Amino acid sequence: MSFMEESLISEKRKFPRSDIDLPVKYSRTNLFFKHGRAANASEGGLLVCLPEKMDIGHHLVLKLFFPLHSGLNIIETVVRVVWMDIHLRKDWTWDYRIGVRFEDISQANMTILKNFLTNLEQKPSYAS
Repeated sequence: MSFMEESLISEKRKFPRSDIDLPVKYSRTNLFFKHGRAANASEGGLLVCLPEKMDIGHHLVLKLFFPLHSGLNIIETVVRVVWMDIHLRKDWTWDYRIGVRFEDISQANMTILKNFLTNLEQKPSYAS
């Protein structure tokens, strides 16, 4: 991605993104859940990798699982698909990278998410 493209994308973002690699479960109906991964997160939404294509504008029930204070936290929210593309992996398989925006998230869950993201930002980097 060129510097110009990165600048344009960052100008459109309301919240900073944090790279993560966390499990999610998602459902179109809130009855049968499938597994995916969250690749990054912000206070506005997530980048998720899912095994199936989603239509832009579609709503999903999504559960995000993450560690916080030596325990496992689960945030359940309703999200809306805002963009989607195909992601080819090194092993020649693929999944779908999907940008989702939080549409219905409780204040308590938003507070938990904000605390988690703040803790990520404060962790020291050990890479040289």
